Amino acid sequence: MTSLPLLILAGGFGTRLRSAVSAVPKPLAPVMGQPYLTYLLESWRSQGVTSFTFLLHHKADKIVDFLAEAQKSGLLEGCAVRTLVEPQPLGTGGALAYAVRELAMMGSFLVANADTWLGGGIQQLLATPAPAMAVIRVPNSERYGHVRIESNKISAFEEKKGSSGPGLINAGLYRLDADMFREWDERPFSLERELFPKWVSAGRLGAVPLETDFIDIGIPEDYFRFCRWIESKKVGVL
Repeated sequence: MTSLPLLILAGGFGTRLRSAVSAVPKPLAPVMGQPYLTYLLESWRSQGVTSFTFLLHHKADKIVDFLAEAQKSGLLEGCAVRTLVEPQPLGTGGALAYAVRELAMMGSFLVANADTWLGGGIQQLLATPAPAMAVIRVPNSERYGHVRIESNKISAFEEKKGSSGPGLINAGLYRLDADMFREWDERPFSLERELFPKWVSAGRLGAVPLETDFIDIGIPEDYFRFCRWIESKKVGVL
C-alpha cells in the first residue's frame, strides 16, 4: 500500500472522443459492459493505492454517481475517496492548484490522467522524489511529442509537430508536491505547457522510465484498441 494520495485529472471535455462516446464523460466510456474507470481503479488498487481524489468538471455528476456505486459494490472497499468539482475549467495545472488550496494539501502526492492506462508505475514513482514524471517508449511519438532524458532527469520536450517514429513520451503519471502550487494566481494553466518546462530548465524534473502497457483512449482509434485488448483478456501488447 501507499500512503500518498492519488489525484486523478478527470475534468476534461473529451472532445476528440465524442464521435465514439458522447453520452458519458471520457473516464466512463464503456468497455466490455464496464466503465473504463473501473479498469483504472482495479489497476491502481492492485498497485497499492488506497486514497483517491477525483478532480472533476465536465459531467461531474456522472462520475460522482459512478464512484458512489463503486463504493457500494466493493470496488473501492477500504479506500478513501474524495471528489472536487472545478467551478470552471482550470487546465491540468489549475485543477491541481485548486485541489491543493481547497483540500489544504501538504507534502507529496501522485497524479494520473483518467484517460490513460498504465500497467504499472506507481511503485517506481514512490521511490523517486518530487517532481517526477513517468515516461514510456512508444512505436510512434507523433501524437505526443518526444521526451529527452539525461542523468535520470527530463532534459527537453520535443513538440508534437517535430516528433515522429519511436521514442519516449510523457506517460501521464507524476509525483508532485503541494508546495509547488502555493503561489497559484487562480487562473487556468497547463501543467504540461507551463510548469514542466520551467522545472526542466532548472534541471529539477526527474524521469522514471517504465516498461509496461500504455494507452491513451483520447481518440476513437485508441479507445477501440483498448476495447479489443480487454475483450481478448489482455492478450498481446497494447
